Amino acid sequence: QVQLVESGGGLVHAGGSLRLSCAASGSIFTGEDMGWYRQFPGKRREMVALITSGGRTNYVDSVKGRFTISRDNAENRVTMYLQMNSLKAEDTAVYYCKAPGIPTIPWGPGTQVTVSS
Repeated sequence: QVQLVESGGGLVHAGGSLRLSCAASGSIFTGEDMGWYRQFPGKRREMVALITSGGRTNYVDSVKGRFTISRDNAENRVTMYLQMNSLKAEDTAVYYCKAPGIPTIPWGPGTQVTVSS
């Protein structure tokens, strides 16, 4: 079954760290660029980090130097990570993973990250 499931969120103090995981089930993901997105209350989802199928990375300015995206490809799945360091209150959001080139695959449930100041 092709699906995306995020995990690893939680409550952390400002300055702390979290590591998010994304289980992308299905061989369709192995050759795709993958991204982490976040959604603030009442706002649209925004991409915060992207990793290409070849491993190149790109980040939104607000997380550069603090977040690191990585991925492990297996035969029938991709596991993607987002290491988040030096967290700020403004990083509080629901985080999602997605293959931006396959918009028809439904969004996963997301994982809530809450940073207390």
